[in-house]
Amino acid sequence: MRELTVAAAQMGPVARDEPRAHVVGRLTKLLRAAHARGADLVVFPELALTTFFPRWWEDDQAAVDAWFETEMPGPQTQALFDEAASLGVAFCLGYAELTPDGHHYNTQVLVGKDGRRLARFRKVHIPGHDSNEPWRPFQHLERRYFEPGPDEFGVWDALGARVGMMICNDRRWPETYRVMGLQGVELICCGYNTPVHYAPDPSQDVLAGFHNQLVMQAGAYQNGTWVVAAAKGGVEEGVDSLSQSCIVAPSGQVVAQAYTQDDEVVAAACDLEWCKRYKGTLFDFDRYRRPELYTRITAQKGVQP
Repeated sequence: MRELTVAAAQMGPVARDEPRAHVVGRLTKLLRAAHARGADLVVFPELALTTFFPRWWEDDQAAVDAWFETEMPGPQTQALFDEAASLGVAFCLGYAELTPDGHHYNTQVLVGKDGRRLARFRKVHIPGHDSNEPWRPFQHLERRYFEPGPDEFGVWDALGARVGMMICNDRRWPETYRVMGLQGVELICCGYNTPVHYAPDPSQDVLAGFHNQLVMQAGAYQNGTWVVAAAKGGVEEGVDSLSQSCIVAPSGQVVAQAYTQDDEVVAAACDLEWCKRYKGTLFDFDRYRRPELYTRITAQKGVQP
């Protein structure tokens, strides 16, 4: 048995004026709580260091850039890295990244038990809109503030496992899981911020929790992998966001789930050998896949009847 104990470190709301230092303190407290439960790896939410700022239209680029990190770790986040190294716990952290050459990404880093960065992933599927739409009760301006990640979904050897990452909307796309599945992924780390209200089609609001688990359960099962998903939820700056952080087994079963909308740790012992039950049977890619018949998936973007 290859067992890895993982934790989804759910966060409650982060206020618009909440200092980074205070947020890092909350993250550190969650890290310690996860360590007390035996966690080898802790997954934090998307954009964990700030409120979900794409809900506001902002003309001043300097004001937008204030939400972004120019280095990771930086002066305000170093304490989290130091504490993780002291405890011997790995973690995955989502944040807004401003690169030295001026690129803006929605980013996630995987940090080892020694506090050193192992891998970086930048969100691929950017949802929302890029123009001011004041008819909405709140904006979803990710397409204005972030560029799509330029790299494919990577998988890294870490913590004795094949580890991949995805961020929020990436979890809704089957290609996300399959690209990692083809690299032998055994554990996918996911952070998300998901408003319950979907302005383009409010009929989907009541299904937010169902859709959240549906895509991750299907992706886990069809690729024989664990999925660890951490939310930043609750009513944040007047916007109700989905919580329901969870851990999904390669069978597609949810083995642990948060039951509050606050800061909460959800943990599970993950048997990585369980992945082989699906990778080596129903989803034996080498035996059963027909890639010569799937070329439309990469050759075509929109619908062509």
